[in-house]
Amino acid sequence: MLTKDISDILPNTIKNEIQRCDKLDKIQEIRVKVNKPLFLVCDNKELKLNYSSTLEDVKIILQRMSNYSIYAFEDEIKQGYITIQGGHRVGLCGSCVLDKNSIKTIKNIASINIRVAREVIGCGDRIIPYITKDNRILNTIIISPPKCGKTTILRDLSRLISYGVPKLNLSGKNVSVIDERSEIGACFRGMPQMDIGIRTDILDGCPKSEGIIMAIRSMAPQVVICDEIGTYKDMESIILALNSGVNLITTIHGFDVDDLYRRPVFKEVMENKVFDKAVVLSNRRGIATIEYIYDFTKGEKVRGESF
Repeated sequence: MLTKDISDILPNTIKNEIQRCDKLDKIQEIRVKVNKPLFLVCDNKELKLNYSSTLEDVKIILQRMSNYSIYAFEDEIKQGYITIQGGHRVGLCGSCVLDKNSIKTIKNIASINIRVAREVIGCGDRIIPYITKDNRILNTIIISPPKCGKTTILRDLSRLISYGVPKLNLSGKNVSVIDERSEIGACFRGMPQMDIGIRTDILDGCPKSEGIIMAIRSMAPQVVICDEIGTYKDMESIILALNSGVNLITTIHGFDVDDLYRRPVFKEVMENKVFDKAVVLSNRRGIATIEYIYDFTKGEKVRGESF
């Protein structure tokens, strides 16, 4: 069934249509467009419902998710989404209002995408033995195409590292999560809605290039976790973190390790062997299929019985 947090913001017209779906527990997205069919994404498959959303439907969703004060969320709206209670992200599209070539807000909103936040406790269990050594975390990059579960696994690794894993002789570590896109912790009013661990601090909505440095200066983390690196600024911050004695786990869009070597922005990082391990994901056998783990120090793939 739909979570209460999502159900509470939906108009009855849409709620009634969705309740007819026999895969309520597998809904990943609810796509609402004015005068267009209502779409669901369930178990990575698109489902078109026999209902056309109205402008009134969109207005009701906007009013309810903002507690009837949409202007109070202007800072979030200009990023293109609002995070509601439960950590669910509501993406918004409409007319962008510019101020000095920057987006000030979005008005005349006509498209909404509700992305259902779900944590998968334990999905990092297969990976954690390969990225730890002598009670420390190895610098790791998770590589995968979109929608293959890299953020879900990153979240669970944060939880495991923060709590500690006694069977691996891994004590709990102080973790700083730099959650630029509010997807790892799925924060609502600054509080993570997902379990990212008891020793974890989070900088929500903070650019990685700034957040990594802020966390090191203020929170003294042993491990920094961030999602989707890709710019030269990100690389500079990562190198600074590692030079400060902090270990790092991050993700990147890609298909395999060779992808990294082909990108100029990663050339220096790869040549200097900044990362110890790479985890390559796909959805070949379902979301978060582990294709292989790569050991940069040995220049070879590591395979295990668990994947």
